[in-house]
Amino acid sequence: MNGKEHIHLGIMVPERKPPRNVEVVAAAHDQEPVLANLFELYAYELSDVADIHLGSDGRYGYPPLPLYWQEESRFPFLVKVNGYLGGFALISRGSQVSDNRETWDVAEFFVLKRYRRLGVGAGAAHEIWRRFRGPWEVRVLETNRPARIFWQAAIDAFTGASIKPVAVRQRGKQRVVFAFDSSGAPPRPIGRLPDHT
Repeated sequence: MNGKEHIHLGIMVPERKPPRNVEVVAAAHDQEPVLANLFELYAYELSDVADIHLGSDGRYGYPPLPLYWQEESRFPFLVKVNGYLGGFALISRGSQVSDNRETWDVAEFFVLKRYRRLGVGAGAAHEIWRRFRGPWEVRVLETNRPARIFWQAAIDAFTGASIKPVAVRQRGKQRVVFAFDSSGAPPRPIGRLPDHT
């Protein structure tokens, strides 16, 4: 072996290394189809824990997506890993569980499987929270245990504290909500890779 592979169940598996470069890039309007394609991958995975179904066209679709280039309170981002597409984040202003219009909300967030557990998701989330200072809410379906574990770790690493989620019922679905404030977060040192969570 050359040090870049290891054996797993008799199969040579490439070693997974933390990426050199993770970027969170504002998605331009002409990149809407790219985001729509990434959303299909996200929805497919989410269908394991959420009651979502394919449309008659064979796609899940996301009707609110065009609003991210039409409304000032919505922000679409692409996550790039070493120059390749690695995921996306849809951010909006205004709480989905209270009447607080100043709260930032992680509407949708997705990282491709190949980049998970390498710090990409946490690094991208931390970068977004640093860009948008103030109160935040992250809503997670109670049935989505992997997402709950990810967000708990990412938020705790960002805030330096253990944030306890609150259970809420929203549009007939049971969710947990993590609430925290990013105002006091230090800026990320230039050239430093985001935290590996």
